[in-house]
Amino acid sequence: MEEIDLKELFDFVKGKIGILVIITVSVCLLGCIYGLFIQKPLYKSSTTVILAGNESSTITQGDITINKNLVDTYAEIVKSRRVLDQVVSELGLDTKYEVLYNQISVTAVNNTEIIKIIVDDRDAKKAKNIANVTAKYFAKEITELYNMNNVNILDEAREADTPYNINVLKQVTIYFVLGLVLACGVLFVVYYFDRTIKSVEQIEQKIKLPILGSVQQLTKGGKK
Repeated sequence: MEEIDLKELFDFVKGKIGILVIITVSVCLLGCIYGLFIQKPLYKSSTTVILAGNESSTITQGDITINKNLVDTYAEIVKSRRVLDQVVSELGLDTKYEVLYNQISVTAVNNTEIIKIIVDDRDAKKAKNIANVTAKYFAKEITELYNMNNVNILDEAREADTPYNINVLKQVTIYFVLGLVLACGVLFVVYYFDRTIKSVEQIEQKIKLPILGSVQQLTKGGKK
């Protein structure tokens, strides 16, 4: 493999700074156009439910332990067809079960008996409604399945103000770095495969003989 003179490479890139800027700016512009006009914004809303008894019941440490152990089971019930079909029916959604299933995620909050139901959608209001109605039917189904009223809504979902998948400043920074890396890569490839002689030292390296003299290129009166 041919050795690469870093100083020579640096001088080559410095001489092509215009190309470097053009490629970097072009990638940034394309990225901004994609983010502002093509990329679909997604909104996220979440509601939390707590696994606890009603006000008239006495909660024991055993109840809390059982509720924590049931979190994984409850998470599957949240996304079950039995619950989501009722959500689709109430909201009049034109959405298949499989699509809605993938829009919903369920997590336990810090290993507690609190469950967070998160919904993402292109419509912020729709995401909020799905989260709230899902929590409602989840509580209803738990009562019917386990014959106990131990699911209560802790916080209702709110409509998101901004999309979570679009961050202009962050994306511009990423596109700038990508453009810079791409530009440097292109210039490196051009330099590596460029076989023209650029200096006296290159001639000496190739022919293994000392250079006794060189003729400079002079310009006078518009002629070389």
